[in-house]
Amino acid sequence: MSGKRAVLLDRDGTILDQDGYLGDPAGVRLLPGAAAALKALAAAGWERIVVSNQSGVARGLFTVEQYARVEEAVRAALRGEGADLEAVYVCHHLPGAPDLRWSVACDCRKPRPGLLLRAAAERGIDLARSVLVGDAARDIEAGRAAGAAASVLVRTGKGRATERLLAGDAAPDAVLDSLADLPAWLAVRFRPATG
Repeated sequence: MSGKRAVLLDRDGTILDQDGYLGDPAGVRLLPGAAAALKALAAAGWERIVVSNQSGVARGLFTVEQYARVEEAVRAALRGEGADLEAVYVCHHLPGAPDLRWSVACDCRKPRPGLLLRAAAERGIDLARSVLVGDAARDIEAGRAAGAAASVLVRTGKGRATERLLAGDAAPDAVLDSLADLPAWLAVRFRPATG
C-alpha cells in the first residue's frame, strides 16, 4: 500500500450527459447522480481524477481556451452540488488531425495508459488499488494497460452499446447502470479484510 487509491474517470458519458465534442460551457450537464457519487467517493477516501480524450482541439472544433472554459464549468457544476475532483488529465492529440500541432501518436490517448500513468506518478496513486470507470472500450483497455485493480463500464453515454461488444478477455470487471452505482459497488469489492 505505497500510494493513494483513486477512481480514474472518463468525463463525457460518465460524468457528463455528453457524447460528442463539447466546446461550449453552456452544454455542461451532469448525469443524474454523478455529483452525489463523487461526493460519496470522497467521503470513502477515494481520490477522483478525470482522464479524458478531448480531440476536439486537434479536430479544430474548439480551442484549448474553449476547452478550459468547459472544464471550469464542469468543476463549477460539481461544486454546486457539493462535489469536486482532485485533478483532470486530458489528451488533445489525434494522429492525422488537421491541426499538425496535435497530430501526434502519443502515449496519452486512451486506450494507451499514459494519462493514468502520469496521474499516478504526479499524485502518488497506487494503480493496483485504483479503479478506472468509463463508457467506452478504450477506457477499459486503458485501465487494464495501466494495471488498475478494476476497470468498470457504465451504461451511460456509449456504455450500453459498448457492453454488447465486450466479451471474454475484453470484458470489464463490472458493468454498472451509471456512476451513481459505483460507491456501493466499491464498498463491496474493496471491503477491508477482517481478521
